[in-house]
Order: sequence, then C-alpha cells, then structure tokens
Amino acid sequence: MSVEVMNPDVAQDVWKDIGQHVDFVVLQLKRTNLAQEQAAIQEFADRSQAIIRSMNIRAEDAGLKVAIGFSNAAWDYLFPTAPKPKELETFTTIAGDEAEYTMPATAGDIFLHIRAANEAVVYEVVTQFMRFLKDVTTVLDETKGFRYFEGRAIIGFIDGTEAPAIADAAEYAIIGAEDPEYINGSYAFAQKWIHDMNFWQAMKTEEQEKAVGREKFTDLELADDDKYKNAHNVASKLEVDGEEQKIVRMNVPFSDAATDKTGTYFIGYARHWTVTKGMLQQMVAERDFLLTFSTVETGQLFFIPSRDTLAAIADGQLN
Repeated sequence: MSVEVMNPDVAQDVWKDIGQHVDFVVLQLKRTNLAQEQAAIQEFADRSQAIIRSMNIRAEDAGLKVAIGFSNAAWDYLFPTAPKPKELETFTTIAGDEAEYTMPATAGDIFLHIRAANEAVVYEVVTQFMRFLKDVTTVLDETKGFRYFEGRAIIGFIDGTEAPAIADAAEYAIIGAEDPEYINGSYAFAQKWIHDMNFWQAMKTEEQEKAVGREKFTDLELADDDKYKNAHNVASKLEVDGEEQKIVRMNVPFSDAATDKTGTYFIGYARHWTVTKGMLQQMVAERDFLLTFSTVETGQLFFIPSRDTLAAIADGQLN
C-alpha cells in the first residue's frame, strides 16, 4: 500500500510570496438554487486555473499567486455528500474571561487571496474570477493590501520574523498524510484588524519595543525582562510540550489614509487549524498588547483545496 506524500507543487499558493499588491475577497453564496450554484462553482474551479495560467503568460514577471478557499458552511452546502477535511469547522468568536477583548466570527463562504508585483494583474484576475462568481454570490468584503517599507507591518516593525523560512514553510502550511483525502490542502484563517494609529504613534519607541518584544530598527528580540508581560511576541507564541508551533503568515497593511482607517489584514495558512486556533485563544487570554489599540472586525476559517481537489470539484466529483 503506497503512502501519499505532501507535494507543494500541487498545493495552491499558501506557503510563499506575500506580494506587493494584494486583494482579499470574501463572498457569500446566495443559496437560492443549489444546482445552479454547484454548477457555477464547478465552472469557476476549472476556469480559475485557466485564468491563472493565462495571466502567468501575459505577465510572466508579475509573480502572481492565488489561493481559493471554502468555509465549513459552504462545504456543507456545495458538497453535502463529500468527506470533509478533518479540521474544517465553523469559526466561533473567541472572547477573554471578561470579554474585554474578542476575536469575532463573521460570515463568509468563499475566500480569494490574490497577490502580485503588478496591481493591474491583481485587478484583472479578480475581475475575471467575478465573471463566474457574481451571479451566485454576494460580496461581503474586499480589502486591498500593500507591501509597506522593507516588508514591515504598518506599526513599523518587521512582520513575520518568527514565521518559518521559505525553505521550511511548506510543511507548516500544507496538509500531509494525516488527512490523505485532502493532502496538499491548507487551512486559512483571515482577520481584519483596525488600529488606533494615533494611540500607537503617541507611544515612545522604547514603549513600542516593549509592546512588540523586539527592537524596532534592528528587529532583534528583547530579553524577556525588557518586554511587557503581554508583548505581542510573547502572547502569540504557542508551545505544545515545549515545542513552538508555527504557521505561515502573509499579513499586509491596508489603509484608507484620508479617513484614518488603517489596519492589518491577518492571513495565516496552516497544516493544522488547531495550531492557529490555539494562537488566537492565547492572544486573547494573555491580552496581547496589540489588542489594546486595535479592533478586530472579521474572522473566518477557510479550507484551501489542493489543485487536484479543485480539479475534482470542477468535474463534479464532490457534490
């Protein structure tokens, strides 16, 4: 009996390349005609891959990367007789003991994460995708992100220092033989954080460093005694049996600068949703400093099928 082996080449783009220009789209199925919506999703699963291939020819230097996902509710609706990915569930709100800080659960059936070095490429891909999705979905959210200076977070610190290096990232983001039905898939968790930038910018650099747990310019980690107890890199660090657990983060800033609405779109890809969920629970329980000046607006879990599974969806094999 052969044992299936993880193959990043057939996974969607869940483990590298954050991109310069980014678009996140969350859609809700209309749920008015199941057969019509299943047929539309089948066509989209097929045509989306052709669109990606075509765009990689038209703009070969743009570094286009795409991930398409489905929520638990969408899976139950579209593929009622198909086996379910082992860790796929409906995300529910995470709240602290006194509910001072919460990570809310919000609606969403289909998730699109498109990024490239050229914003025109992102625009064209989203536009073409929506030709096949607009009749059966409603747009719940579209957020355009960007790469900030040196790849830093909008609060000025290097983002993702503790994330696995590219050479090691695949095994943290891509499902392996533990779920052979959906090997090479991934679990994506998406959140929108709005920051009170006036509060943050009023803090002295030394205070910001204590809040994040790293030096702002050099990115060197501070000694534990020099950090706030709820520093971000303390509260978000999850260990199980003494071993640090990792996911692949592709966070980007977004902003409507003139109206002072600025935030971070958190997107974490994981081989195991339980790891991401544990990090979120710990951040709330330990009152992560980032939560003191931020409001979390959205949160939803999506399963990102492998390209082989997308092909099976296109062929109607999962209905």
